Order: sequence, then C-alpha cells, then structure tokens
Amino acid sequence: MKLAITKDLFALGLQAVQNVVGSRTTLPILSNVLLQAEDNCLRLTATDLDVTVSCLVEAKVVRKGATTLPAKRLFSIVREAAVGEIDLEADDNNVCTLRSGPSLFKVRGLAAEDFPPVAPFEEPTPVTLPQERFRGMLRRCAFAASSDETRYVLNGIFFSLKEHKVAAVATDGRRLALTDEEADIESAVSAEFIVPTKAVNELLRLLQDKGTAELRYTENQAAFKLTDEKGGMILVTTKLVEGTYPNYQQVIPRVQGAGERLVREVSSRAAPEQRS
Repeated sequence: MKLAITKDLFALGLQAVQNVVGSRTTLPILSNVLLQAEDNCLRLTATDLDVTVSCLVEAKVVRKGATTLPAKRLFSIVREAAVGEIDLEADDNNVCTLRSGPSLFKVRGLAAEDFPPVAPFEEPTPVTLPQERFRGMLRRCAFAASSDETRYVLNGIFFSLKEHKVAAVATDGRRLALTDEEADIESAVSAEFIVPTKAVNELLRLLQDKGTAELRYTENQAAFKLTDEKGGMILVTTKLVEGTYPNYQQVIPRVQGAGERLVREVSSRAAPEQRS
C-alpha cells in the first residue's frame, strides 16, 4: 500500500473514527484503525465490536492495499506532522513508513485480514433526512435516555418508522421525550428498533449542519451513512439493543392538530414495568 494524503484530511478522518477505539481491550486489533487504499481515496475504520465508524477521505493512491495501525499513536503522529502532504507506505509485513517534510516515522501494525469485518446492508431504499434535522431529533431525545445498566432496554433511543414519519423516543422511567420528523418512507415499511446510547453519542458528534443522513437497518443492526456537500462520507454501524420497549404512548397526552411536530417531556408516577 502506498499513498499521499494531506495532513488536514488525514487528521479529520482519524478524528471521525478514533473515538470508538477502546484504550483497554483484550483484543489488540481493536486498538487499531483499518486503513484501506482504494481508488483515489483512503477508507479508515475503527470498531469496538458494538459500534463501527468508517470514514472516506480523498488521497493520491499509488498502490492499493490495506493494513491496520495503532489508532492513538497514528493520530498523534499526524497531528504533529508538518503542514502539507504525508506519504504513507506499508510493506507486506504491515510495517508502515510515514514521511512528512523532514520527519520520518515507522509504525508496526497488524494484518488487515484480522480486523473484524463490517456487515453489509442490502436494504435498497434507505430512509433519508437532512443531517441538521436528524441531529435535532437526537438532541431532543438523548437527554432522557437511561444510564441504568439494569434496565438495558432503556439505554438508547427507540426509533419507529411508519406512516411517512421517523419518530424517536427516550425515557429513563421518570421522564420521556418524543419527537418526529416527516420522511420519504414507503407505505409498506414499518420498523421499530432501539439504537444504543454509545451510537447515539457518536452520531451527535459526527452530524453536521449540512448534508444528508441515510438510515438502513436489519433485524439486529442499523447503519447511518452521513454524506456532506463535498462528497465526504462517514458510516456509523451499530448493533441494536435487544428487548421490547415500554408502551410510551400510554403516558403521552393527546395533541391537537394533525401533522404537528411533537416534542414532549412527560413525568409519570408509574414505574417502567407498569407502562410496558
């Protein structure tokens, strides 16, 4: 693998993915970022097995290939590199050489084949929202999600896709937040799933003021593809929370006016078990 990439783009790509890299992990490969040199771009991927973040940045690829390098160390090298281009080359033993101005670094990595694969999503018709609107939905709900690990089903945001609307719900048993946005959803589509808090926090960090967010889902995973106006792409893939979400509609007062956006925080004396 051999390529040249600007320092700023390399740093932006690493900033996008490195947050999910754990500092304490029993699997050394999970401390690394996967680098894949493709056609005129570099794909960076990091995962903790529950949440995976992948980012695509522009690069001058001389020779295609893939390797993995320690994420934190690589980001430290790129951050301190001279302004301009960074030349990166990895040999067959996953020893990577980085050159920037007068500086030269050698970093030993691990084989790309050992990196956990990203599950493909073949849903042909994703649900698409402007990033700004999707970020607003998450912000209006995330504060109400539970952090109590004994009530795992409440540790995230519940999504409901139906009737041309995306609804998001969060509750910790004492307060509840609900918001919805109109979206182009096929009339036959109806889905409900729970996105864990860690994935929600990553999305809140990565969503921008402009661009689109595409949502795809399977029985046990969801993927969020964030695309900006310049063609940059970030993909967040997450396992879903297993379990049945409480029937939140029982504690929400009826709102007059069809089609009105609903954002409500409801206090309830009933325990979550009574509302389920």
